[in-house]
Amino acid sequence: MQRAILLSEDLHQDGEAAQRGGCLSILLFPPFSSILFSALLFLGLTKITLPPTASNEIESQSGRPAQLFTQQVLYWKPEIIRWAADNNLDPNLVATVMQIESCGNPNAVSSAGAMGLFQVMPYHFAEGENPFSPNTNAARGLNYLRNSLEAFHGDSGLALAGYNGGINGARRPQSEWAQETRDYQFWGENIYADAAAGRQSSPVLEQWLAAGGASLCAQAEQREAYAR
Repeated sequence: MQRAILLSEDLHQDGEAAQRGGCLSILLFPPFSSILFSALLFLGLTKITLPPTASNEIESQSGRPAQLFTQQVLYWKPEIIRWAADNNLDPNLVATVMQIESCGNPNAVSSAGAMGLFQVMPYHFAEGENPFSPNTNAARGLNYLRNSLEAFHGDSGLALAGYNGGINGARRPQSEWAQETRDYQFWGENIYADAAAGRQSSPVLEQWLAAGGASLCAQAEQREAYAR
């Protein structure tokens, strides 16, 4: 009888200590821990998806370009994935360069003479190569992009500046860069950051479109521009 009374007093004291310890301490009691374990086991076995939270705005993107790029660029998604793998590059970085350079138009030509999807200058091609062939254009352009990325030790912002203004040019102080290269780095670095984070939209991409990118995409929209 005395043993039972002592046990009852011990349990009463434990209960008071738990109450003083805060609401989470209730989980330490056997009945509640059993219920919690059963609930977690049920969720695991039934694979119930919990409601999304604000942190789910950013989705994981692995091995494929994010959905924030324009439809003209996403048209090339299978090729972007393959070209990125061939050159050991992030597909989102490849898509970013295509977005800014041509918006997916393989027939694009600049006033400086750059050609194709990645706006590659003529001297990067071997004799007899077709600069407007998507595969050839990608091979030459992305080779230079990879070299630029390696030259700047993986710094994507400087690599993009190097792609636009030349690797040696991007090594100079930014105050000496051409305005085009500064703009290119701003557009590219921020669009790429949004894409790499898996966001569904990019405010900077919208700014780029409003600043003249939309006209580039309108040219790419022409049916003949989509010849693979």
